[in-house]
Amino acid sequence: MQGMFITGTDTGCGKTAITLGLMAAWRTRVERVLGMKPVASGCTPGPAGLRNDDALALQAQGSSQAPYGIVNPYAFEPPIAPHLAAGQVGVIISLPVIEQAFRTLAAAADQVLVEGVGGWRVPLGPELFLSDVPKALGLPVVLVVGLKLGCLNHALLTVESIRASDGVLAGWIANQVDPNMLEQEANLATLAALIEAPCLGVVPWLERPEPREVAGYLHPELIDLHPRHSVRLASTQARSRTRDA
Repeated sequence: MQGMFITGTDTGCGKTAITLGLMAAWRTRVERVLGMKPVASGCTPGPAGLRNDDALALQAQGSSQAPYGIVNPYAFEPPIAPHLAAGQVGVIISLPVIEQAFRTLAAAADQVLVEGVGGWRVPLGPELFLSDVPKALGLPVVLVVGLKLGCLNHALLTVESIRASDGVLAGWIANQVDPNMLEQEANLATLAALIEAPCLGVVPWLERPEPREVAGYLHPELIDLHPRHSVRLASTQARSRTRDA
């Protein structure tokens, strides 16, 4: 396994903070870790071109300084759905371009963490979806569940879609985005019971999440991509860890 694809239940679930935390966690386990955000909208123009804050954070968190254009091959200025932003400037988002950038990063890293944009089924073009990217890159998927009202429905629908597209769900991470969420523990127990993949961590509400602090709540060592029964075993271990926390 040379990488992971991080997706989320929706926009604003904390994918970037979790990806940065995973990068920090992996840097304690392997020598070289790089991040990638293949597609980003809501970018700021500057002397060097369009730049996205999330992509810049992933670039800075890497073990080495990868070129921005490799970390973020597709950058668009308006903060709208990427296929709409691409259409406004006449750009076609292409899987081969993303694959080439990923191969370049993978050649310089032990682990490449690829962050998606929006949710799992965000359109990237007329016949291309975000869910096509991890399949093209051969990456397992980590799902970030934004803990708030409605997260159960969003999480379970996303898991069903990942399974239906033959994706490999390596695990899920709960990230509290609503500091006043009611019945959080009950929601976590429901997710653990219904998602047949390990819980890789539960991150509480953090005013300013820093990668090392987030990493302290994550357990990437629970990832096991081999037999299906091992995923269920890891899930059982994660539920036990959640109860004991």
